[in-house]
Amino acid sequence: MNLKSNIYLLIFLVVVTLSSCNSATSEKNTAAILNVEDYKHYVDYFNRMEDENIAKAIPNDSAWAWMKSNIPLFECPQDNFEEMYYFRWWSLRKHITNTPQGYAITEFLVQRSYADKYNLIACALGHHIYEFRWVHDPKYIEQNVNIWYRGNEGKPMKKLHKFSSWTADALYNRYLVNKDENYLLDLYPDLVNDYTTWEEERQRTDGLFWQNDVKDGMEESLSGGRHVRNARPTINSYMYANAEALSEMAKMKGDTEKQHYFDAKADTLQNLVEAKLWNKDAEFFETLTEKDTSSNVREAIGFIPWYFNLPEKNKGFEIAWKQIKDEAGFSAPFGLTTAELRSPRFRSHGTGTCEWDGAIWPFATSQTLTAMANVLNNYKQDVVSEADYFKQMNLYVESQYYRGRPYIGEYLDETTGYWLMGDRERSRYYNHSTFNDLIITGLVGLRPRADDKIEVNPLIPEEKWDWFCLDNVLYHGDIITILWDKTGEKYKKGQGFKIFRNGKEIAASNKLEKLISE
Repeated sequence: MNLKSNIYLLIFLVVVTLSSCNSATSEKNTAAILNVEDYKHYVDYFNRMEDENIAKAIPNDSAWAWMKSNIPLFECPQDNFEEMYYFRWWSLRKHITNTPQGYAITEFLVQRSYADKYNLIACALGHHIYEFRWVHDPKYIEQNVNIWYRGNEGKPMKKLHKFSSWTADALYNRYLVNKDENYLLDLYPDLVNDYTTWEEERQRTDGLFWQNDVKDGMEESLSGGRHVRNARPTINSYMYANAEALSEMAKMKGDTEKQHYFDAKADTLQNLVEAKLWNKDAEFFETLTEKDTSSNVREAIGFIPWYFNLPEKNKGFEIAWKQIKDEAGFSAPFGLTTAELRSPRFRSHGTGTCEWDGAIWPFATSQTLTAMANVLNNYKQDVVSEADYFKQMNLYVESQYYRGRPYIGEYLDETTGYWLMGDRERSRYYNHSTFNDLIITGLVGLRPRADDKIEVNPLIPEEKWDWFCLDNVLYHGDIITILWDKTGEKYKKGQGFKIFRNGKEIAASNKLEKLISE
């Protein structure tokens, strides 16, 4: 065979190989049960229900193509849950922004004077990472994070520390979904430097961290103020979680010294939070004032330690969660308040200036529901149940409507459900919370982990839904399908609760209960 023939043969083999790889990838990344076209009608409705106020990298006319390629599919018998699931992906996509340095993810669609370059705000970055970890194409959130940490001529953006952050934790938990060790460890030095900067800027002599309410993203609270340097459950839980995450990254690198270094920091913060922020009389984690006295008011931020599994098990801290069910605590007609209703200062700051004195904020709701799912999965307790979780998820869904249409904004009245800044353009599509991560990891119950086992623990009372399916979940490089079919008639895959990997059944039960694959 001559040289020319060899070249043609080589080209042919390359084309065939690439075609085979693409075909294999295409076949692998395909829903096993659900038909993606069955959900297009949601996007058609969202696209025509109101004007496209601001179009960014992926405008409305490209929304369905983006969603088809990137999102897990979800189906259930409760229409508003299903509609809100697709609405939140549709609205999240609106915030993907083209910049000279790659994609960025905004919090507001409209320009904000206090934002960094490209209208970026760091407050909800942790939420963005938790939500985007389920998007199939990694470039959107990865390029966004790269801008935050290297977008200022190779250095962090100037306003990265304008708000408290749990970024290292969020990136490690994203790794538990995609297992991309190279990306995570490439950022490791940046995250270590970031932790040191927080210590220099915000650590007290006793080891706790202080923060102004406004720089926690929670201005006008009951426990402090915009200029008060209080030790809050928020930033201290965030720094505990970041230390835990950095310890895991150091372990992955084989750096035992750094692993122990960050373990020690996490242990110290855990002990300090439990000793100094726990109010024994109130049975709640509360803000510590500048005078080292408790603020003596329960706020939703007292649940944040469980977002990161900080409270030690079997110490009785879970008693705090009884306030979730108490109508004098945090249980309101339209969801979970940001301060306890029994406080004489509840909703005392008026409206229109971003008050966290009791009104419902999706930012806090999504944090509290993530924390509640951790309590139900990781702690032995009898204070809250799956029924309590489902009730609050149901209220969270119901709250995300405005004038009859799906809507996500800044904050809302706890009694009427009226969006307090709903008529302001800045509030529309406010990207300041999670929802689909709660559906995936909480309600359906896929619990990301470092090993190859698939763990699913649904928090749906068995009597609520006769069927549901989460499909096309890209997890550890495989497509995961989770379904419940009480009678076996809905999906024709047999009766019961099942997990599939790339279309092959790997675990099953006749009941809606926790499953772990071998």
